[in-house]
Amino acid sequence: MKIELSPVTEFLLADAQADRVVPPTGFTAWLTLFSAAAMGFLAVFALALSLATGRLADRWGNELARSSTIRISAPEGQMAAQTEAALRLLETTAGVASARALSSEEEAALLAPWFGPDLPIDTLPIPQLIEVVEEGAGFDAEGLRLRLAAEVPGAVLDDHTRWRRPLVRAAERLRLLGWLSLVLIGAAVAAMITLAANAALAANSQLIGVLRLVGARDTFIARAFVRRFTLRALGGAALGVVLGCLAVLILPGAEAEGGFLTGLGFQGWHWLWPLVIPPLAAMVAFFATRMAAHKTLKDMP
Repeated sequence: MKIELSPVTEFLLADAQADRVVPPTGFTAWLTLFSAAAMGFLAVFALALSLATGRLADRWGNELARSSTIRISAPEGQMAAQTEAALRLLETTAGVASARALSSEEEAALLAPWFGPDLPIDTLPIPQLIEVVEEGAGFDAEGLRLRLAAEVPGAVLDDHTRWRRPLVRAAERLRLLGWLSLVLIGAAVAAMITLAANAALAANSQLIGVLRLVGARDTFIARAFVRRFTLRALGGAALGVVLGCLAVLILPGAEAEGGFLTGLGFQGWHWLWPLVIPPLAAMVAFFATRMAAHKTLKDMP
């Protein structure tokens, strides 16, 4: 009884001697290795971008969602009284874990990036800011606004909704762009390897004709090309991934002061993700070369 083997099983069990059908050197070999290495290198950065923006979206969403700010604008003689009234009100508000008034030094630090460190904050009518941290399901923002309007006329609640949503949306779109880049990189690898396989088949048409004369089947010839180009893509992608990971290692680490641009590397178990790239590149090369080889051999006289 004849046992039918899948294409992948045939590839794994292929006779290594059949690889001699395909020339081991030439521009197609270098083209395959170079394109796979370049795409593997770029795939590492696209993957790092996707994972980093995912972390950024989660961080922005969580940090801004759990905190709010109350801004109090009042005459100098009423500022302290309204601040105390707002703090007492917040102590009795369900869903508020803590609330504290920012000091003059903290407010000056917030304004320093725009006005410089020498801003005379004591001589300016700067509103008093109160940081509110939520707990559990959070507080009722509309209800708190009504209570503040009744008891602290100069207070305005900002729950960061208008800031949080655009930032999270932008980070999610960047993550989507990273995954889309990975798809385009895979398509580019398939296109380049298909072109290289077609060029190799055309350049060896006379050799293929001789092999046919001595009894070689088209499946044997195609398998040799598929195996050779798949291994080249695997090796090239592995080299590109190693270089890409080394480049990611020298990027600045995640720092609060640096913001987004210092957190583009991998963290924790995410360093395992680049290991997936070489097998995926080999899989793309396997199917691309298999389709190109069978089509080209079928069209040959």
